Amino acid sequence: MANDPLFYIIGIALLAVVVILFFGIGSFAKGGDFNKKYANKAMRWRIIAQFVAVVLILAFVWIRGKS
Repeated sequence: MANDPLFYIIGIALLAVVVILFFGIGSFAKGGDFNKKYANKAMRWRIIAQFVAVVLILAFVWIRGKS
């Protein structure tokens, strides 16, 4: 499993989700104009990143299940 490049791509996608999540939490904590400017964008980025991560995980399970 660790020899599969898709496994590492999934790890990178999951890491991206975590980074975006912490960016969003940080923008909420900072508040003010920064929060108003970036809160919705951070949510959209997180949702897109989560979608990509889930699709990659499902593809990995599907590909590994065939072999």
